[in-house]
Order: sequence, then structure tokens, then C-alpha cells
Amino acid sequence: MPKPAPPDSPEMNAPTPEDNHPRATFSRSDVPAPFVHPAEAEFAAFLDFYRIRWQYEPKSFPLRWRDGRVAEMLTPDFYLPEQDLYVELTTMKQALVTRKNRKIRRLRELYPSVSVMLVHRKAFHELLGRFGYGSVDITSLAPADIERILLSAAEVRNRVADLGAEISGDYANQSLVLVGLLKGITFFLADLAREITRPLVIEYLSVTGPDSSPEGVAIEKRLDTDIRGKHVLLVEDIVNTGLTMDFVLDHLRRQEPASLTVCALLDKAERRIVPVDVKYVGFSIPNEYVVGYGLDHRGLYRNLPFICVLKRHVYETDPSAVLHDLVSSNRVGRG
Repeated sequence: MPKPAPPDSPEMNAPTPEDNHPRATFSRSDVPAPFVHPAEAEFAAFLDFYRIRWQYEPKSFPLRWRDGRVAEMLTPDFYLPEQDLYVELTTMKQALVTRKNRKIRRLRELYPSVSVMLVHRKAFHELLGRFGYGSVDITSLAPADIERILLSAAEVRNRVADLGAEISGDYANQSLVLVGLLKGITFFLADLAREITRPLVIEYLSVTGPDSSPEGVAIEKRLDTDIRGKHVLLVEDIVNTGLTMDFVLDHLRRQEPASLTVCALLDKAERRIVPVDVKYVGFSIPNEYVVGYGLDHRGLYRNLPFICVLKRHVYETDPSAVLHDLVSSNRVGRG
């Protein structure tokens, strides 16, 4: 009779997500519903709303052996690849909670490298806090005010890393001056600079919108660094009509840099009035009202780690406020 395999043997080890968990899709609507309990379907919809990638029951973990055979195992309900986290759902029935708590403790003892958590059907807010969505509470933005998550925190993080690698390769053996347009650029510029492996200097420009100056768009804060003969990368949060971007590019060209290129996190190409060349684009997005990751609504929501579309009732409170936002913010007047 074969001896049971010890829990730390290779065949019992939990595999690495990279090797054994293929990339999941945001939605499972293209396949028959695999769920055996309504709570699982509800949790999947919750994950889809926040654009958190998931897989349903991808692996079983042996917990106990008897006579060389697996006598007990746990198959967590969900695996979240971007967080490398297994999630087991439970109901409020105490007997089930106690039993699952015991299994979770056993799994952690046998597989200490595996991250797993037990979640009650309605206790999803704990997961939100783990993934950065707890910022919704900080900014007083209720989930009911969000039309949908356009770009998750993981998507933004991964794309910024890709942009940093691409820029680093294009500017090999050269140094850079990164120029950011205040204020929405704060988070993107900081994260992008950390991903660029070339020597760089960070500078900021500030412009007034067409409603704030009788001359239209005007420079409010100029560069402190002389960029003559240097390679300049203009970094923007969002390019929209192209009016502001064209003005800023002309202002920078007059200072005779060695090169001048544009990197934008978001591009609303369908809103373009003035053609501008954006070499590095994080995401092309539709013409919708977005906030988060530096983008604001009346100064709020910049610190959201994701980018979401607001429901119309949030920003259409009164006609004058809407007009001001549309003219002076990143939605129409900026970029």
C-alpha cells in the first residue's frame, strides 16, 4: 500500500499562478454558468463590476490522507490571479462557517505560500479594501454612483509598467526631462517615472483653461529647467480635443529641445479637434465622464486607484456646474 505523500512534497505543493492558472477573462458570460450556489454568481458579478479577474474552482488542495489516499480536500470557490489570492465563500450558517474555518486553517498550515481568505456572502467590502477600492469611502463616492469601472487598478498598473519599459528602450543611453501638466498628472507621472530606467528630471507646467483667461489657454506655471538640446517627454493624463496639447507643444518647441514626444495615459481620439501626435498611449477610451487615478470631478476622486465612469446624476446637478466642468476640466477643454 503506498504511503501518503507529505504535504510539502512536489505533487502536493500548490502550483505557482504563472504556471498553472491561465489568464482569466473579466466575464464568464460566454460559457454556461458553472455556479452551484447563488452567492457564487453574485460574487462573480461583483468581481466583474470591479474588473477583478477571476477563475472558478481552478484547483483542489488535499488536506488529509488515509491509507495513501486523499481523504479530505478543499476547492476554493475563486482564484484571483492579479492578487494571487484564493477566495472561499460561506453563508451565515454557523455550522458551515465553523467547518470552513477549520479547512482554511488546515490549508494555511499545509501550504503556507498560498494566500486564501474566507468571505461571507455580504462581506465583500473587505476585498475592496485589499485591492484599493476602499478609496471609494475616502472620497465619498458610493458604488451606486459608479456607472462602471473602466480600468481596474491592476490594468492601470500593468499598462504603466509597459509604457515605462517601452520608453526606456526607446531612449537607451539617453536622459530625459519628463514634463507633466498639473494637476491630474500627479499619480501617472510618479508611477511612470518609477518604471523608466533612464536618468530623468521631472518638471511641471500649469495652464489656465479657456474660461479662466481672456486670451484663452495660457501658461500659468513655466518650467524651472532649461530644456534646450534635451530630450523632452510631455506626460498627460488625458488627451481630448487636442487644443491644450497643441498649445503646450508649441510652447515647448520654442525652447528648442533635442526631441519632444507625448505620452498620455488616456486618449479620447473621437473628441479630437486639433491633430496632435501622441506617441505613447496608455488606453484609448470612449467619450465618457471618467474620474480616478488623478482625474477629478470638482477636485474630488483623484485618489481612486482605478478609473471609473460616473453616473450622470453625480455630475449633472445643475447646468452651470456642468458647463464649468465641461469647459475647464479634462473632459472637453483639456488636452
